[in-house]
Amino acid sequence: MTLHRRAILKLGGAATLASVAGGLRPRPAAAWNPAAFGAKSLDEIVAALGGTGYAPTKAVSWGATPDIAENGAAVQVSITSALPRTQSIAVVIEKNPGPLAAQFDVPPGTDPAIVTRFKMAQTSNVHAVITPSTPASLYASTCCVRSVAVAEFVCVVTTLHFG
Repeated sequence: MTLHRRAILKLGGAATLASVAGGLRPRPAAAWNPAAFGAKSLDEIVAALGGTGYAPTKAVSWGATPDIAENGAAVQVSITSALPRTQSIAVVIEKNPGPLAAQFDVPPGTDPAIVTRFKMAQTSNVHAVITPSTPASLYASTCCVRSVAVAEFVCVVTTLHFG
């Protein structure tokens, strides 16, 4: 069966009408942890995530995370955990105003790997805090990222006068 332009427009119109009428509603966001996102140090974040402490681990690979970030406005961070039964990965950037930058839940049966971008105003240690399925003790791995200052854009206005 081939869809013609009119059929596609009708389906699109029906979906728009359903969303306006309330047939399609966005799902509420999952509960977030305000204590963890409000914490100011790695130890406070680990405690807010439910751990009694953390053990350093080398079972985390940093993939395409750069040693020197050319643009501090968009620093790519790539984290892959080789720890069994990884339940979540939290990214902590020490010198950011809110050190806990993100927390990713890892559904069972998926590879515990993330790739995302963060803004970093200065060189900082980046920590990957791994929560196993039994979160009594968390695991942490650290990578130092040297960040070039966040780019500032300057607008120059030139006025030309022709006599």
